[in-house]
Amino acid sequence: MNAMNPVERPEENPADEVLDVVDRRDRVTGQAPRGEAYARGLLHRCVFVQARDPEGRIFVHRRTASKLVFPSRYDMFVGGVVGAGESYADAALREAEEELGVTGLAAPTPLFTFLYEGEGGAWWSAVHEVRCASPVRPQASEVDWYAFVDEAELARRAGDGSWPWVPDGLEAYRRLAADRRSADRRQ
Repeated sequence: MNAMNPVERPEENPADEVLDVVDRRDRVTGQAPRGEAYARGLLHRCVFVQARDPEGRIFVHRRTASKLVFPSRYDMFVGGVVGAGESYADAALREAEEELGVTGLAAPTPLFTFLYEGEGGAWWSAVHEVRCASPVRPQASEVDWYAFVDEAELARRAGDGSWPWVPDGLEAYRRLAADRRSADRRQ
């Protein structure tokens, strides 16, 4: 497992970030501060980016205890909310670079979107993937622990309940795994 070498960033209040509020068809209907969107259960947009190293291993991390949503849980994606007026693609690149602590990443490849409805609320979720050849320096305000793990280890950890996962990321992971199994069967 990797030792932490976090990137220090100035503290901001994430609850104040303004988000686009969307409907069940992912159309913008207004705007609200992030804290209000979560408190009122307003639909908004998020991005999930599966980051892989040059060996194909997947970046897995434990969120900090101070996170607004799902504190101290594990995630196999980096990402976050899409800001007001921001595209999914722009948010995916911004979030990947911020959370991994790198610059100059290639634009993440979009894979699919889905409406997450579960623990914590509901939001439109755009899943992407990216290769990261640079050494990572995750944000200390976002990440308590991290490692790059191979697919077998991730599948085992995701299925055995040994780590408490963020539920939206776990759902995205299961959908992605099912899509890849279907693609493999078609070949």
